[in-house]
Amino acid sequence: IRNIVAVGAGKGGVGKSTTSVNLAVALAMKGARVGLLDGDVYGPNIPQMLGTDEAPVVGADKRIVPPEAHGIKIISMGMLVPADQPIIWRGPMLHGAVQQFMRDVAWGELDYLIVDLPPGTGDVALSMAQSVPMAGAVVVTTPQGVSVSDVRKAVGMFRQLNIPILGVIENMSHFVCGHCQERTEIFGSGGGQVLADELDVPLLGQLPLVPALREGGDDGRPITAVDPESEAAQIFQ
Repeated sequence: IRNIVAVGAGKGGVGKSTTSVNLAVALAMKGARVGLLDGDVYGPNIPQMLGTDEAPVVGADKRIVPPEAHGIKIISMGMLVPADQPIIWRGPMLHGAVQQFMRDVAWGELDYLIVDLPPGTGDVALSMAQSVPMAGAVVVTTPQGVSVSDVRKAVGMFRQLNIPILGVIENMSHFVCGHCQERTEIFGSGGGQVLADELDVPLLGQLPLVPALREGGDDGRPITAVDPESEAAQIFQ
């Protein structure tokens, strides 16, 4: 695996998994060999967002063979437990799961392994940093001040773990009315740019709040794959 890239945020609900999925799809569409590790053990929704319910199998070498969707190799706790079964684990069990996803999965040769981290600054990110060399992290925020404040904590965690910050993605940047084309900044404006300037890292993109992006996640049809000419897909690319 040439590059392990974490996608993180300080809080839930900012579009971290949506970003992970569409970045992975965009990289695969450009010809890269891509894997996607769902590190959100408590809320594993990557299989749904990629439209697969295929379970992993164990190969002859006793390693887990990850299923593929949209040209991406995927592993998620959501593939290993029933959909309605909660994961009620303490830290050491999370650490063991992360280790197994890294060491016991037959990823093969990959140019990129995207890791969708859970929100916050907890066990999974720490386990990843201790287990494997990370190329860097992409942080996701909304323009809202509260979100930016929480993302600062995630950035502080990455830096303490010596994981470079590759850039900031601002999600839900604005909404354009489908009838009158009026642009509305529902969650405020400028938060992503302020954070990027403060951290001295690039603002990688400002994603609009569009129904198709949410619908693609719910239906397992990522917008970057099904509508590559859309504004959101172009930004991910």
